[in-house]
Amino acid sequence: MPMGPPPGQNPSPEQIQMIQRQIAEAAQKEGLTIQQYVEKLKQQAMQQHQAQQQAQAQQQAAQQQQQMRQQPITPGPPKPEALAVAHFLRSQDLKSRTCIYQEKRRDLFRVKRAIRALQSPVYEKARKKNNLLPPVTDRATAENTFKLLPLSLLALRVSKVDPHEGHNHGKQKRVKGLWTVKIEQQQEAHDDMHYMWLYEGSQWKNKLYAVGALIAVFAVVMFPLWPLVLRQGVWYLSVGMTGLLGLFFAMAIFRLILFIITMFATPPGLWLFPNLFEDVGFFDSFKPFWAWHEDPKEVKRRAKAKRAEKAAKRAGQANGKANGKPAETDSTPTPSAPGESAPPESAPAQSTPTLSAPVAVESQTGTTSAETAPAPSGTVTQRPMHASVEEAEDD
Repeated sequence: MPMGPPPGQNPSPEQIQMIQRQIAEAAQKEGLTIQQYVEKLKQQAMQQHQAQQQAQAQQQAAQQQQQMRQQPITPGPPKPEALAVAHFLRSQDLKSRTCIYQEKRRDLFRVKRAIRALQSPVYEKARKKNNLLPPVTDRATAENTFKLLPLSLLALRVSKVDPHEGHNHGKQKRVKGLWTVKIEQQQEAHDDMHYMWLYEGSQWKNKLYAVGALIAVFAVVMFPLWPLVLRQGVWYLSVGMTGLLGLFFAMAIFRLILFIITMFATPPGLWLFPNLFEDVGFFDSFKPFWAWHEDPKEVKRRAKAKRAEKAAKRAGQANGKANGKPAETDSTPTPSAPGESAPPESAPAQSTPTLSAPVAVESQTGTTSAETAPAPSGTVTQRPMHASVEEAEDD
């Protein structure tokens, strides 16, 4: 690269000749003419200038985006746009969990689920119905929309803390999935951060419940002023409910006494209404009427054996399909009741085999003539109608 004169000075004739000589030597080394070499230098200078401009533009864009993301949060009264965003996010499934803040239970959610909801097609459909929802086009606008919540104190960023930190007592058992949180100073919006809802939505249901409770209290207080018919009805109703409650306790005591007696008389014991205290419906609590007592371990073992049997059966069917063979079925004919005719079976049109071996009566030695006699060729031997316990279980 030829060296020029210092900036701000005009080159002297000797310097011009030296520059020309250096350019000629450099062009000669690269195998180019002086004009081609000069054009090459111009192109290189232009490319460097364009690269510098692009780098400056990218740097400015990054700074602007960072400024947009780092929008300062100054709490204030709730804005209509923030209330609309909070109402929309409250209606979405953010997989909220329960946390404790100042001895009160509140809902907790992760930022990434809220950002995902704001970038979903459901949000675009909601914007068509509600013009207060801000537009969301990319991640930066989604974060700015989400930051409307802490700006209006509708949701704040929190972190998990140990409520017993610094106490002298031993380690307390924490309830699974229940966090004790504190509010963070920096209200940022990264994916792995958690926010706590302060916005509880519309309160018309709570107000309605409060009015109903107030009316109920006044009605109870004004009971002496009720009409005689209503007071008599309430008295009969209370007597009936007391009778049902006493009957329930009597039945529970009776079934316990019956179980204790049958546990020693005919083990393992008998229960009346075995599902009475189970977690089932009202009518299912009285079904069945009675049942024998079952060991929970035995019930689990039997259920496990059934599941293993079903799994083995499904695996056998899958292997049969994979090998191209149909599933094996029991080809033993089911004996029909006396007086009933067997269903007709489809047979080939060419020849039909005949049943030539009758069912023989079992002899004293335990063998039959049909079992000992060889079957003629071309005939089908009928299986004896009697079966052993093992054969019945296999069937």
